[in-house]
Amino acid sequence: MNESIIQALGDELHAALRERRTVPPLTGRHPDITIADAYRISLHMLRRRETAGEKVIGKKIGVTSKPVQDMLDVHQPDFGFLTDAMQLEDGATVSLKGARLIQPRAEGEIAFMLNADLQGPGVTRGDVLAATEWVVPCFEIVDSRIDDWKIRIQDTVADNASCGVFVVGREHTDPRGLDLAALRMEMFRNGEPAGSGLGSAVQGHPAEAVAWLANTLGEFGIPFRKGELILSGSLAPLVPAVAGDRFTMRIDGLGGCSIGFD
Repeated sequence: MNESIIQALGDELHAALRERRTVPPLTGRHPDITIADAYRISLHMLRRRETAGEKVIGKKIGVTSKPVQDMLDVHQPDFGFLTDAMQLEDGATVSLKGARLIQPRAEGEIAFMLNADLQGPGVTRGDVLAATEWVVPCFEIVDSRIDDWKIRIQDTVADNASCGVFVVGREHTDPRGLDLAALRMEMFRNGEPAGSGLGSAVQGHPAEAVAWLANTLGEFGIPFRKGELILSGSLAPLVPAVAGDRFTMRIDGLGGCSIGFD
């Protein structure tokens, strides 16, 4: 895909983000688009956000668990960037009219704060844990700029892994000595059960998912940096969010967090 098309699609997605609207699937209009093309589109979109003053503070992997893959009919992980404009305080209430969200869905996961750089290829689960300062519960609110979530892997990678906003809990926990794969998350919407899952839902272990992301981004020459936050993927199916909803969750041994919508 030539650079002019890459830039035009990146500009289109950036405009959709700013104007709170969706666009037709890229894969429907460009059937030959590759994941590498999609990643270049996402980088152009990211540069537009950085030019507007946003700062990269981490990375994310998504579509890691089978329930989420089945829900979206996307059967491999996606990946994207986190900026400071995406992070909200734990317990925040988000205006669906003012937060650039279009068709949001909530997912609960475990986030990793790095205390050392990591560069793929060759990063292992053990390397991830050794480079992690703490882990924390996280709500990621995913939000596709693609019509009706009709995405293939290329669409979501181009759209910065369908990232909207996120919050992390206030309790920070050293992962060493914990079996992250065995930890259970319970999620609630307006006090009612809305999903549950184990850490093993994401590629068998959350740190395994983070290692995959480090190695995948390493192929594009992108490292993980000390001080970055890495989101490891949803432990349960995504739950649509509407005005009036409040989501809470707890993860065994890690604490919890919450986010609301109006």
